[in-house]
Parts: sequence; C-alpha cells; structure tokens
Amino acid sequence: MYRAIGMIELTSVARGIYATDQMLKTAFVDVVSATPTCPGKYIAIVQGDVAAVESSVSVGAAIAGEYLVDSFILPNVHQGVFPAITATTMPDGTGALGIMESFSMASMITAADAALKAADVQGLELRLGSGLGGKAYFTFTGDVAAVEAGIEAGKAIAMEKGLLVDIEVIPSPSERLWTSLF
Repeated sequence: MYRAIGMIELTSVARGIYATDQMLKTAFVDVVSATPTCPGKYIAIVQGDVAAVESSVSVGAAIAGEYLVDSFILPNVHQGVFPAITATTMPDGTGALGIMESFSMASMITAADAALKAADVQGLELRLGSGLGGKAYFTFTGDVAAVEAGIEAGKAIAMEKGLLVDIEVIPSPSERLWTSLF
C-alpha cells in the first residue's frame, strides 16, 4: 500500500492535463484523481512511494507555472483520506460533526489529514471543488472532544496558507441532518 500522496491544483484545465502527463512520465506514481473542477480549475492527485511522489509533484508544480494555485506532498498520509475523497465512508456511529471549509482543495486535503491524525475521528467526505466554486470541505465525526481536536489541527494547516473559509462543530447533529449527508 502506498503511503505518500501529492497534488497540484491549477487554474488552467489545459495546463493541468499537460502537467499531469509530465508528472506520470517523471516518476512511477498512480493517479488517484486527475480532473477538472469548478470554476475551471484542474487537480491532479497522485500516490506512490515518497520519492516518486516528491519528484512527480515537483515537476507538476514547475510546469503549472503561473497557473499553480496550490500543491502538497504528504509522505505518510492517513488511511482515512482516500475513502473520504471518494465519499465511500459509512460511519461506525454518529457523534459530533466537524466541518472544515477552504478556498484551496490542496489545503483541505492536508487539513483533513491533520485532523484524522490528531484525534480519534472518522472522515466522512472530502469534497473537492465540484459544485463548490473551487472550494473544498471535509466532514468528520467522533466524540465532541475528538472533533474539536481534529478541527484545531486542520484549522492550523488551512490558516497557515491563509485559505480557511470556515470551521464548525455540531456537538449533537439532528438525525435528519445525518440522513442528508449520506
């Protein structure tokens, strides 16, 4: 199983496709997602061993040039990030609900990783750009203290780049809210 993940986020679809091709030619990495998102952005997420992901993302960011919005490399990504990206997580139970929102998709993935590593929480959905005007959000659940700890860890990452939109903790969400989330 791969432990490293990396991403580039661009404001140009054409340059994004070209950069993704070059990323794949640079190092042996697998594509997690390479797709246009709102509003006319493009993201390329790759996984592989740390050195390959570092090489791949470095080349992608260089090729992106003036179209680069954000990028990251996570050498030891939390296993809960992948199912949250694909929204395939059904929670073991429902507790408090944490919500983080960012202007950057890349920043939100790193914030989600930090939240998952900081506390005993379960990621629910990591929505990237589509239908969000290029923003991203991450929802997760756990007991109130764990969700608050996850929020603080994720908030620090998103604020570091000045890309945090909002955070919310709902200690006891309505059952009808839960059904709307899945």
